[in-house]
Amino acid sequence: MVGMAAGLAGLGYRPFVYGLAAFVPVRVIEQIKLDVAHDDRQVVFLGDGAGFVYSHLGTSHQSTEDISCTRAIPGLEILSPCDRHEMVSCLNYAYNRRRSVYLRMGKSDRGDVHSAPIAVLEPGRLLKVRSGHPDRPAIIATGSMVRTALDISNDIDATVWSAPILKPLNAADVCYASSSAACVVTIEEHSIYGGLGSIIAEILSEHAPARVLRIGVNDRFSSYCGSYQYLLGEHGLDLPSIRSKIMSYVKV
Repeated sequence: MVGMAAGLAGLGYRPFVYGLAAFVPVRVIEQIKLDVAHDDRQVVFLGDGAGFVYSHLGTSHQSTEDISCTRAIPGLEILSPCDRHEMVSCLNYAYNRRRSVYLRMGKSDRGDVHSAPIAVLEPGRLLKVRSGHPDRPAIIATGSMVRTALDISNDIDATVWSAPILKPLNAADVCYASSSAACVVTIEEHSIYGGLGSIIAEILSEHAPARVLRIGVNDRFSSYCGSYQYLLGEHGLDLPSIRSKIMSYVKV
């Protein structure tokens, strides 16, 4: 499928390749690297069900490493919308970008984050979805976890930023978010290795050293199958667990 898309792109078509995120991009990462990205083919990859959404199907269908796998491929951009409004903007962005793009979809339908459609996305820009007190944390979240970040922010008066574009990510926006808050917290339904938290920490270590708490999936597989909400709880990504982690970190 990826090879066919590369050929169609070479003929001037704009193919979209769809599959579960555990398979597109993870299972076909070599084809994405060599058939598409290497020759700068204009293909959009849609990875559905990223994170724990396909919970009952087990580890083979749970995708918590797809951002890590795709980040290092030269020229491949990564998108991660948090709601239907960001999804529309990300699809338009991907189509008009004229290069290879991976669009990560969580499919958990946590509800709207934005109250209205979003204007054209600019490459790498963060979107502020809530203003909080400068003495409180700034939460930068992506995908399904933006809704959770908003729910938590009401308790701790934190500023919340959504990151619909993970690669490239605007360093100036990240530094601004850090400079206007007591510390930075990243939340993602993805491994803490190589995902949003790593990207933010890398940027801040170079440009504006700051304290960063990375909340995501630790270095482990799921112990059991179960519902989506169960797996969020098992991995400490449910609302009470995330709130507790942030409160403990802020007090350090």
